Amino acid sequence: MSRLWVTGYRSYEIGTFGDKDPKITVMKYALKQALREQLELGLEWVITGGQLGIEQWTVEVVAELKTSFPDLKIAMMFPFQDFGKQWQANNQEKLQQLTTQCDFVAQVSTVPYQGPQQLQNYQQFMLAHTDAALLVYDPDFEGKTQYDFQAIKQQQAVMPYPLTQIDMYQLQEYATEYEEIRAEEQDLFK
Repeated sequence: MSRLWVTGYRSYEIGTFGDKDPKITVMKYALKQALREQLELGLEWVITGGQLGIEQWTVEVVAELKTSFPDLKIAMMFPFQDFGKQWQANNQEKLQQLTTQCDFVAQVSTVPYQGPQQLQNYQQFMLAHTDAALLVYDPDFEGKTQYDFQAIKQQQAVMPYPLTQIDMYQLQEYATEYEEIRAEEQDLFK
């Protein structure tokens, strides 16, 4: 497996506010651990979108991982031209800054948003250009990722397409693990 589609909850869907929210630290820790596992399986490219939340945090995590795994690449694919243009200025700036950390940036549709068909085309593009997916998503806590989850399930019905899912239970386990590591580190410095 060399190309992994990573997506999940938007920041507002999980109630994170600002870059300093402690939930973001746990989300990034979970992503880092899951991506390390994928690296052991031959991961070469992480392909994600630019949505606020999991997708943008994925770019930040891959940028950190590249210090230890310099051959790892990150691509940011937008579903349509001018993606994020309607966002607040600070979110637009952050998106622009994240694109500079990517090895490849493009959009699936070369026209601005015209309708939901572009989002379905984006899903089909991502499924066709990746070997597996990593979703931070729990079907019991629906969000916009449910549409990607459904598209992946449809893909799996016709051909093998591995899916790694981080649900709320696993996020809690990652949070506990992260807190234990932090406590150990603090004990070392006492």
